[in-house]
Amino acid sequence: MQKLSEPLAFAKTVKQLNIQDPDAKRLARMLIVETVRRRNFIDKIINNTISPETMDEFDLGVQAFLRLYVYQTRIVKNWKKTNVEEAESIAKLGRSILGWKVIQKIEHALGFLLTQNQASAFQGAEDAERTGLLTFHPTWFVKYCFRLFGRSESITMLEANNQLPPTYVRLNTLKADEKQILERLGSDGFKIEKVQGLKHAYEFKGAPQPITTTASFREGLLYIQDKASCFAVEVADPKPEMTVLDVCAAPGAKTTYLAQLMQNKGAIYAIDYSKRRITTWKNEVDHMGVTIAEPIINDARKPLPIATEADVIVLDPPCTSTGTFGKLPSAKWRLTPDSVNTMARFQWQMINSCAEYVKNGGTLIYSTCSITVEENEMIIEKFLKQHTEFSLTQITPKLGLSGLRGLDKCQRLYPHIHRCNGFFIAKIKKET
Repeated sequence: MQKLSEPLAFAKTVKQLNIQDPDAKRLARMLIVETVRRRNFIDKIINNTISPETMDEFDLGVQAFLRLYVYQTRIVKNWKKTNVEEAESIAKLGRSILGWKVIQKIEHALGFLLTQNQASAFQGAEDAERTGLLTFHPTWFVKYCFRLFGRSESITMLEANNQLPPTYVRLNTLKADEKQILERLGSDGFKIEKVQGLKHAYEFKGAPQPITTTASFREGLLYIQDKASCFAVEVADPKPEMTVLDVCAAPGAKTTYLAQLMQNKGAIYAIDYSKRRITTWKNEVDHMGVTIAEPIINDARKPLPIATEADVIVLDPPCTSTGTFGKLPSAKWRLTPDSVNTMARFQWQMINSCAEYVKNGGTLIYSTCSITVEENEMIIEKFLKQHTEFSLTQITPKLGLSGLRGLDKCQRLYPHIHRCNGFFIAKIKKET
């Protein structure tokens, strides 16, 4: 069985089963996301029940079935009433998908799981583990947050990660005037609210149908983009006729917004290491009407195949995504304590490489959707120490909180405070 991410596995399954009903897809997606969100808590319940066996002894199909079974039969019921007929129906469905021989190995545990209560998961748990089980986060990450933010603030943030953040859309003025787009969306039944401090970002409040099925979306009049990501591009402040490097550019959110603010005048070189991701990037760029962006497939840790210097470089390197757990809960379970330092090494190589391509008086924007200091402030501290020709610049507007470790010119956004992805942004200027 392939180890696919939940979104990819879901899309593949929907295609294989030829599921067309949007309500069925929405329900299935919700079931998967909410089960994955609670994985550590559900696994603790299951492991307590099947001891001395553990979940790790079963293949991925059985693990997924057991988790979905516990979520649907116990958590959805708020641990109160038990629907035996529903449980039997789920077991029958499991047999039809995985085979009766596979289900037979765990069938003895299914009845016992119906008798469990949530209190059993917390027996013997110390404070950080208990907090992790209550808020559905790895114990190591809870301890990390406690050290960085303190216990009370951490718990508030961790609890916020269990709510889907609002959906934000950016209106695309390359296709039409913003007033015209707003009139069009209003006539189509869209309800949106302007994000204060940003130029073209709106919070999506509702519509008669999913955004991606609307004519406005198909025509490229709007782009689904978190407000933190929009903010990072506006901080870069690109102008028409500038030369801009968008490093780690795919799938294209930042590229298309950079081009929009540049009014499709100038040049954007979009760097990404993945041919597959660049294919997605090309589709998004075409869809949004961008004509000034050129893709380059290259590992940003290495010298870039260009002989020009840029007015602006926007570097949004791969990160641990610890600021996106509300939207992508599966990311929590792929990380280990070593992941943070591993990503920081990649990020350092990339920002160090990018420094060579900033022209005198030019600007480098560094941003991540991570809340760790190793991937953010510590990278910037090291960069400024080794590149004395660069200095931090104040970011306006001040939508976020000041950076940590005394880097108050940087900004941080948090899910529980700013209702968006956790994000870090630094604006660094090269002296003339």
